[in-house]
Amino acid sequence: MPEISTVSTNESLVFSGKSNSYGLSWQGPASSIAYGAEEIRSRLLELDRPAYLVRMDGLIGLTVDGVLQTQVATAAGGELLAIVPPLPTDALGDPGFRQDYGLKYAYVCGAMANGIASDAMVIALGKAGFLGSFGSAGLVPPRIEAAIRRIQEALPEGPYAFNLIHSPSEDAMERNAVDLFLKYGVRTVEASAFLGLTPSIVYYRAAGLSLDPAGNIQVNNRVIAKLSRKEVATRFLEPAPQKILQQLVEERRITEQQANLAQHVPMADDITVEADSGGHTDNRPLVALVPTMLALRDEIQAKYGYAKSVRVGAAGGISHPASVLSAIMMGAAYVVTGTINQACVEAGASEHTRGLLSKAAMTEVIMAPAADMFEMGVRVQVLKAGTLFPMRASKLYELYNRYDSIDSIPVEEREKIEKQIFRRDLDSVWQECVLFFSERDPQQIERANNNPKRKMALIFRWYLGLSSRWSNNGEQGREMDYQIWCGPSIGPFNDWTRNTYLADPANRRVVDVALHLMTGAAFLYRVDHLKVQGLQVPAGFDMYTPEAPLV
Repeated sequence: MPEISTVSTNESLVFSGKSNSYGLSWQGPASSIAYGAEEIRSRLLELDRPAYLVRMDGLIGLTVDGVLQTQVATAAGGELLAIVPPLPTDALGDPGFRQDYGLKYAYVCGAMANGIASDAMVIALGKAGFLGSFGSAGLVPPRIEAAIRRIQEALPEGPYAFNLIHSPSEDAMERNAVDLFLKYGVRTVEASAFLGLTPSIVYYRAAGLSLDPAGNIQVNNRVIAKLSRKEVATRFLEPAPQKILQQLVEERRITEQQANLAQHVPMADDITVEADSGGHTDNRPLVALVPTMLALRDEIQAKYGYAKSVRVGAAGGISHPASVLSAIMMGAAYVVTGTINQACVEAGASEHTRGLLSKAAMTEVIMAPAADMFEMGVRVQVLKAGTLFPMRASKLYELYNRYDSIDSIPVEEREKIEKQIFRRDLDSVWQECVLFFSERDPQQIERANNNPKRKMALIFRWYLGLSSRWSNNGEQGREMDYQIWCGPSIGPFNDWTRNTYLADPANRRVVDVALHLMTGAAFLYRVDHLKVQGLQVPAGFDMYTPEAPLV
């Protein structure tokens, strides 16, 4: 029969598991046994050491010292009730993921566009053994090129990644980014916002395929695809389409051999399941997405029999030790953070923006029109506290749907948006669009000159595009127009760090935050391991609080 024993020297710690279920005794110094909640927490945080729950002299405590023996407890020992295996933070997640990317931790800081996931952030992460993905989306080629050079100089052996975002309205930007990545030997891209496969992403993947002397396929260009839809996941889990490969061969961008090799490997090495996140999101729940994608991965793996199975990571809502642990326990090979990184000092975000994020609650987010897929009606998740951007952007999309051109907008309505949103006349905004796209993608202007609706979209996208840059640069006088990509995960993060040194945005450093999240996840796992063996703990016992910097 189960035995119940209550400890009188701490806060109602109760064990209701089977007495002596291991048939072992613990031998060691009685002084090493912790009985109080804080002392037990301290022992459990020695993550690289096994912990033993023992009963001695009628009391239950925990120790990380001593040895186990087969004989029953003696006067110098105690009855073993539970064992907690060691779990250092660098053991969380898939070891193959860490090995393939040269990481210490199965933890990725995902890209946030316009350099919010900055080169400084990527470098700091890489030096600490984490993978950072530079937010190259929305940046012109010279800016991306400068980031490549700086990151490669600081991390000549890696690890680092660069974001490749799908740009349906500006395919030249996608092509130019891939050309830069191949030119400079960028070996890992984080592909995001893809609705399907494009020649650019297939070109990047296939151009890195070769055979080693033993005849094994070498994948030199790795792809981590961030997605939330099964149909998109299927494209990245399967080999590249034959039609696109043949097109690339005919254009002499890849060889016949590379096209043939591409038929034997998936399009991605890893797929990141993106749940309810900041920026582009389908607002899906992580607990539904991860099992779904794991099952899909297994189905496609069985069909193609790849030499190495595609791994599945988790993103969206990762901002608390419990969410890190839950993702890994669901089967995620690695976790990816986003919104909380923008709140860190290394982010390419202004002090004002980071201050707003540090105060945000889980409910203070909203969907708003996206700049890059404005005409398609795609929306992004942004912060609604402290800014009028969501309302103003939605007004522009409403006008875009209602009218066929700028000239068809009623004069009163036009003057209103010029005064309140653009703060200038729309003709001058168009001239800025012409200058901008002349450098970035001249075909956009050619198309707009023959299509008034398209011209209106580019003018409205001027506001949507600049609003995120105003947020990043801290544009004075434009604070109420800041577009701040943000998911609901910022709320739990702020709740967790409240009344700690991390409540101050000036103290939020990306590596320190990552280490606390991983440490907290490992701690919670060890507490849960005690629970499933029969330990009942008082309220608050299983809370991990970031009390001091870990770096």
